Amino acid sequence: MHNKGLILAVDDTPASLKLLTEILKAEGYDVRSAINGELALHAAEVDPPELVILDVSMPGIGGFEVCARLKENARTRDVPVIFVSAMTDTQDKLKGFELGAVDYVTKPFQREELLARVRTHLELNRLRHHLEELVEERTRSLQESEARLKTSLLESIAAIASTVEMRDPYTAGHQRRVAQIATAIAHELSLSEAQIEGLQLAAVVHDVGKVKIPAEILSKPGRLNELEYSLIKQHSQAGYDILKEIAFPWPIAEFVLQHHERSDGTGYPRGLKGDEIQIEAHIIGVADVIEAMASHRPYRAGLGIEAALAEIEDKRGTLFDARVVDAACRLFREKGFQIGR
Repeated sequence: MHNKGLILAVDDTPASLKLLTEILKAEGYDVRSAINGELALHAAEVDPPELVILDVSMPGIGGFEVCARLKENARTRDVPVIFVSAMTDTQDKLKGFELGAVDYVTKPFQREELLARVRTHLELNRLRHHLEELVEERTRSLQESEARLKTSLLESIAAIASTVEMRDPYTAGHQRRVAQIATAIAHELSLSEAQIEGLQLAAVVHDVGKVKIPAEILSKPGRLNELEYSLIKQHSQAGYDILKEIAFPWPIAEFVLQHHERSDGTGYPRGLKGDEIQIEAHIIGVADVIEAMASHRPYRAGLGIEAALAEIEDKRGTLFDARVVDAACRLFREKGFQIGR
């Protein structure tokens, strides 16, 4: 079977490690196994894997410390880490994500779920590196057509967006529709074509950071508890961290970071106010609310465009930028704009 990638599996329980290794090898992955944290760190340093699957509770060097050391090492800091643990407390999951892990799978895990998450994070990491290579290529090849490069960037951005939606099928198409609304608002506000290009790409991946949020929280019906909501709120920063090293012609990572900031300073993650927030982030934030309220979700029917417009009008000048709200309302009410499917 074709080798799909090198994975380092770490678990202090021989039976669990054997099962994990067999599952991954049967799927076509090249797997190296480590029975403790010290061996795992040595193996990762000698030959960095593409992904690490890491148990949390181990004697000696525990999983959390192993993850922290991997992230401190220049050779391994970009390697995605998935925790696999019987520990189910949200605080443990939160600690794992704070240390830099990309996912947290609870034991006993379902084989197909684990493999789906492994595929998702490997693909996301490869796509990110592919984007970096594209940007380097642009620098080296000034003669190359700008149109072709923009197409390549757009295709890679779309691939990252679809990777995120694989984990949350209930909101499939959300980012694309937010980009459609945001672009229309930007035209209504007479932003430059260069600004609109950057805005569109940022909107297409504004939720890329949700790849680090456990799938069961993303698709949970009903209200989230305080800890679950704190995990959700990390997706803006996580998206920024994924995109910040890619030298786009626009500050896309900053737009993604700011899209949940609010005009009155009550947003996150920085609590920015008014003009401290980029106009592109203001636009994505309004488009995000409109799409989310108007569209169907597994736990409720779509509320419709009028309900969404009423919501942003009610918060006009407090949560949402007045210019952006007015432009959105004109689009839908006076110009007959409709959201595509």
